[in-house]
Order: sequence, then structure tokens, then C-alpha cells
Amino acid sequence: MPAPLIGITTYGRDERGRFTLPGEYVDCVRRAGGLALCLAPGEPDPARWLARLDGIVFCGGGDLAPEAFGGTSSEITRDPDPERDRTELELARLVLDEELPSLWICRGLQLLNVVRGGTLIEHLPDAVGTRVTHDLPPHEPVVHELAVDAGSRLAHTLGATALDGVSWHHQAIEALGSGLHTVARAVDGVIEAVELADAPWCQAVQWHPELSAAEDPVQRRLFDALLASATGRC
Repeated sequence: MPAPLIGITTYGRDERGRFTLPGEYVDCVRRAGGLALCLAPGEPDPARWLARLDGIVFCGGGDLAPEAFGGTSSEITRDPDPERDRTELELARLVLDEELPSLWICRGLQLLNVVRGGTLIEHLPDAVGTRVTHDLPPHEPVVHELAVDAGSRLAHTLGATALDGVSWHHQAIEALGSGLHTVARAVDGVIEAVELADAPWCQAVQWHPELSAAEDPVQRRLFDALLASATGRC
């Protein structure tokens, strides 16, 4: 049986016109037995990707533009990228329509929520305070505790309901999108994971499992489960 082909969305063009992606995403897909394919913003017809993919990872990165969810605070938006937003918003809708196995990480979780009609907190310290540090200044990852609902698919996937996650964000879900259910939170109440009940395999997490998966088997299980679901489509 061929290895499942897993698409991974990339960051947008940098100042030299290069598309980039942290290598940990590719490492995680390969470790789980998949063949990684990087999906760069600007593809005029993202539907062409879906005809070839067995699963997909929506990676982290800069903030969605406030216009995508009715926000207002463009002055605090980090690394906005209209080309990436256009591509990924269209791709996300296609993925959900096709029920492609999907893992949505950090920005990816926020993208999923917006596509389902939800909204975002535009700067966490302004909304929930600083009881939990969700990223270190100026913009660096930090570890904090997470609580996962015991009856959720995510708890079954991870084999755990209490864990540490590598956090690296200043935005998060405000109002939940249609069909989404909260299945994990930080101790300050910030939503850390959601599930789409009517999707065969769709997991979305606000933390960055790829950053600790090499050492943490709990985090690796997210990618293992994605590949197990994608294998059924090969």
C-alpha cells in the first residue's frame, strides 16, 4: 500500500519571495508514515490539490486578517498575508466539503473556526489577562497546561486528559463556529481544541504539537491518528 499523501499548508512569501515552512511539520508527517507535500499560497485552483491528497495539516503562522471574521484591530494583527488568507479560506471549505482527514494547528484552528462562521479574540491579554502566558515577548513559544474533555475524540486520540502544550499565539476563538465543540481549554478558559462533530476525522488544536512531538509520544499521536485515517483513503 502506498504511503498516504499529506498536504501541509506553508507560510506565505517572505521578503525575498520564498515560501517557507518549519521542518517539524514535515518531520511529524514522515515519522507517522506519510508522504509530505507542501501547499504554497497563491494556488489558483486549490481543488486540484484535493484530488491527490489523502489528508491535510493546516499549519500555524501569522494572523488571519480581521476582515475575515468581522474584527477591527488591524494594528495588532501579526504578519497579515492576503494571498495566504484567500488560498486557505477556499481550501478549508473544500476540505470540509470533501471530509478529507484534517489536522488544524494554531492559525489552522482559528481558520477552521472562521470558516464555520465563528469569531476570534484579537489579542488575548486584552480579553483574558495574563494568568496564562500564551506566547513570550516579542513572539516566542512557551509551555502551559491543558485540560482535555474526557469523553472527547481528542482525549481518545491523545490517551490523556491533562498535558502540557507548546503555545505560541496571541489570538484565540471567541464565538464558536457552527458545528464545532470545545474539547480542551487552558486554565484561564481560553479554548485550546475543538472538534467538528459531523466530520469523520477533524481535529483542531491551538497549541503546537509539532514542536514537542519528537520527545513527547502524546503529541505524536495526533499525527499518527491523522495518518491512520488518511490510510483508509489510499
